[in-house]
Amino acid sequence: MRTNIEIDDKLITKAQKLGNIKTKKAVVEKALELFIRFENQKKLAELWGKVEFFD
Repeated sequence: MRTNIEIDDKLITKAQKLGNIKTKKAVVEKALELFIRFENQKKLAELWGKVEFFD
């Protein structure tokens, strides 16, 4: 999907250098993947102690 967004050039450049990522698209995709993983981990953490496993 093609989307036009304005992103701070300094943030993109810093992310590219830190992650050794060549393209802006790859930086945005990686950021989205990490955001989704983080949010999923938060949801799992909220379940901690609420789910009982039976042997």
